[in-house]
Amino acid sequence: MIKKIFTSLITCLLFYSCYEPERNCQDYKTGTFKFNYELDGVEKEGKFTRNDNYSIDYYENKVDSATVRWYNDCEFVLQDINSKTAIQYKIISTTDSTYTFQYKSAVKDPNKELTVKTGTAFKID
Repeated sequence: MIKKIFTSLITCLLFYSCYEPERNCQDYKTGTFKFNYELDGVEKEGKFTRNDNYSIDYYENKVDSATVRWYNDCEFVLQDINSKTAIQYKIISTTDSTYTFQYKSAVKDPNKELTVKTGTAFKID
């Protein structure tokens, strides 16, 4: 009896440990996307268009541009053209119309704790 339970448990753990979320990152390298973000406790919606070299963000009636540098199919860095601030992104899962990503500062500041945040982008074009 215990042997059957143990075998079943090990089998379940093996199947669970092999599961990886779907990541069709190539589908999200370029296009137009929308995303939600929070600013001062208020949820807002932004939009961005990304091609092979640039990302143009539209939010709060502002336009911001950044260069895009891909490390691999699922990881890239956006570097703001004006301020040179860089943010590292990692696509962690995809669906047929969205991708979920983690992002953090690409430059480590020894005086600040590194914060990793998560977001979801919806492909609209």
